Amino acid sequence: MLLDVMSHDADDKAALDRFGDVTAETKEALACFVALLRKWQGTHNLVARSTLDHVWTRHVADSLQLLKHAPDFRHWIDLGTGAGFPGLVVAIACRDEPNRRFTLVEANSKKAAFLRAAARESGARVSVVAQRIEEHAPMAEPGDIVSARALAPLPELLRLGAPYLTADGVMLFLKGQDFVQELGRASKSWDFDVLDSASVTDPGGRVLTIRNLRAKRPQQ
Repeated sequence: MLLDVMSHDADDKAALDRFGDVTAETKEALACFVALLRKWQGTHNLVARSTLDHVWTRHVADSLQLLKHAPDFRHWIDLGTGAGFPGLVVAIACRDEPNRRFTLVEANSKKAAFLRAAARESGARVSVVAQRIEEHAPMAEPGDIVSARALAPLPELLRLGAPYLTADGVMLFLKGQDFVQELGRASKSWDFDVLDSASVTDPGGRVLTIRNLRAKRPQQ
């Protein structure tokens, strides 16, 4: 079944070969997820149609690479998960690790319904929160990791993500070519340590690892 499902994507093997530690069981679960994504896409428009032929590289592998940058964690919070990227994909990869749990925050009710269905199909242990990020923040249990992909510019991401992060937590963001300008704008309101790493799926993309986030005090 796995090969039948994955044969629809010309880039599937190249994408997954970047991650030699992905087990056959995880690949099977990811294939089920991709099959469900294709099924729902026809009526719910979950991702840009132009990206479907490269879903394994553009979405799945792009999300999986965050695990290489993640410290040890117990609670991972993904903001604006959309159709599952990156939070649900990472949760699928960690589904055999019972000490780790995931919270996916997605305000769009149709996408939240898809996330719940995909979690059931893939066996991922996630909690899906169908609320706006700002509305859920006061009730949220902080996470060791807060992630987001294609959600907002960095200054806004830091504002949205800060209430979800533990004091020594880490933020992981997938960003594009404008990341330097975004870092400059963010540094006007925040102090933080950042490590930027090259994306393995996007020649112009970066993975930002942010630690020690602190809001700057307004100047008197």
